Amino acid sequence: MDLNSASATVLQVLTQATSQDTAVLKPAEEQLKQWETQPGFYSVLLNIFTNHTLDVNVRWLAVLYFKNGIDRYWRRVAPHALSEEEKTTLRAGLITNFNEPVNQIATQISVLIAKVARVDCPRQWPELIPTLLESVKVQDDLQQHRALLTFYHVTKTLASKRLAADRKLFYDLASGIYSFVCSLWNHHTDTFLQQVCRGDEAAASNSLERTLLSLKVLRKLTVHGFVEPRWSIEVMGFLHAVFERLKQFLECSRSIRAENVCRDRLEKTIILFTKVLLDFLDQHPFSFIPLIQRSLEFAVSYVFTEAGEGIVFERFIVQCLNLIKMIVKNDAYKPSKNIEDSSPETLEAHKIKTAFFTYPTLMEICRRLVTHYFLLTKEELTMWEEDPEGFTVEETGGDSWKYSLRPCTEVLFIYIFHEYNQTLTPVLLEMVRSLQGSTNLEDTSAILIKDAVYNAVGLAAYELFDSVDFDQWFKSQLLAELQVSHDRYKPIRRRVIWLIGQWISVKFQSDLRPMLYEAIRNLLQDQDLVVRIETATTLKLTVDDFEFTTDQFLPYLESMFTLLFELLQEVTQCDTKMHVLHVLSCVIERVNMQESIRWLEDEKALLEMTEEVDYDVDTSATQLEAILEQRIDILTKFRDKVKSFRAALQEEEQASKQINPKRPRAL
Repeated sequence: MDLNSASATVLQVLTQATSQDTAVLKPAEEQLKQWETQPGFYSVLLNIFTNHTLDVNVRWLAVLYFKNGIDRYWRRVAPHALSEEEKTTLRAGLITNFNEPVNQIATQISVLIAKVARVDCPRQWPELIPTLLESVKVQDDLQQHRALLTFYHVTKTLASKRLAADRKLFYDLASGIYSFVCSLWNHHTDTFLQQVCRGDEAAASNSLERTLLSLKVLRKLTVHGFVEPRWSIEVMGFLHAVFERLKQFLECSRSIRAENVCRDRLEKTIILFTKVLLDFLDQHPFSFIPLIQRSLEFAVSYVFTEAGEGIVFERFIVQCLNLIKMIVKNDAYKPSKNIEDSSPETLEAHKIKTAFFTYPTLMEICRRLVTHYFLLTKEELTMWEEDPEGFTVEETGGDSWKYSLRPCTEVLFIYIFHEYNQTLTPVLLEMVRSLQGSTNLEDTSAILIKDAVYNAVGLAAYELFDSVDFDQWFKSQLLAELQVSHDRYKPIRRRVIWLIGQWISVKFQSDLRPMLYEAIRNLLQDQDLVVRIETATTLKLTVDDFEFTTDQFLPYLESMFTLLFELLQEVTQCDTKMHVLHVLSCVIERVNMQESIRWLEDEKALLEMTEEVDYDVDTSATQLEAILEQRIDILTKFRDKVKSFRAALQEEEQASKQINPKRPRAL
């Protein structure tokens, strides 16, 4: 493809491909697809997207086609692979200058350079890294930023390669450039802090962007660039410097208002500091040992004392809590039962943890988690009132603890309580004892504290097995609290029925189940939707328990079914409907299974009776008739309920189709 004659043609087709008119768009896309395998096509695209005088949409499309072409045709073994001569020309053209004025296009160019680097660097492209290192030193702000952006994407891509030979190359690269990148990061960080002190917001914003990018590069080099980073003075020096820089940035956040252009980027940088520590701990637990003490002191100070008041924000709190959790639960820091089998590093880490987690520290962490972080917030209470179904769809399971505050605090509490249960059990039991008896309905704070403490008891159910007489507590306290129908007491009704669900498989006498079924039936008629949905969840946990028997449940079966069906008809969100349906199906499955087992036992007894020489025919016939009548009665009720479910679901599906007609495909 001759560049001079082809450029105008390709430019015209690219322009047509940006059209909103499908009659123009489709033929252009087909033509571009045919050109993908033509020699010289990507050289033309390079000339187009690096020409800043052309239309931005055309340049954007050109860079996207170039990037997609790298995935398909850059490797030598790919069908219709690019020639080595053209690839050499393209590599040289991509790093000729870093002066792209449009941020989105600049990002795409950086990504496509990284894609090429993944295949060719350093063997076929040895000049890439030296060129980037020289370019990040220039005085021109735009060129410096674009080079640093590309440097980050290249480092990120090379760090992700996992073959042994590739890892060795990245180790060599990291050791060669680490000192320079540290100096670069320190320079931009100091510049930013000085500009903030002077009140120069625009300049500070630019410097902070460079600080963020250089820190991203350091994160990849630190976590993935060394086999044993603890032996590198530069790496450990950088990690210790992270704590000092974090303190500087947190203090800096006091003076930067929410409307300041730097605020959002400043919080991102603070979070990135914590990610460096978390990633390093995850990948190099033994190298992290010299940082354990400082990490715990830092995190506990900002999250559980007054030091963090006015400067911490939710995402930062989550990161600090995760840092504590990862140190507490890390298997590399737990000695074997036979101490002689433990490594010296493990024993050292365990010694540091033991020295830090003293009784006063653990007590304060436990109390703060329960009485501060477990409390329902104003936002959550508002959501309870305005969107009860949304409130019940909690962010639990999976990795929600990594990003959301409530799951994060609860997971940390579970791990700490498990690790130090002998120390923390008396603390939690004392909190429970202080809340026994009735609670003033006018005292919202007391109600929320009780909700939080009951939450802690539910989360620690297995650890409290030998310390709590749950059956007695259920009879003497919890059952009565379920019967308080006042609207202000609904957080406690919800929490108590949830608490019972957590304990049902841990410790709950079978002869108390009828009382529980009665309470569940009453709560399924509660005036509050959140309470009813939580009750349905506890019902599922109750019938799905190993000790469940239908004899105790059958008297409540029909009324429970009716109430669950009414709840299913009342809720509107798909997730909630599916949840209630799951409860219903679980009840049906468990009752049917238990009844089938019982019927089989009855039939077996009848068959054994007929084997006797002088068995009573009339008696056995009467018993068989009773069994059949009971089966017919139960199965008929189930059939009628299923018919009702099917009819209701069909009505809702029809209504949904009328409300939400199929939308046309967006152009």
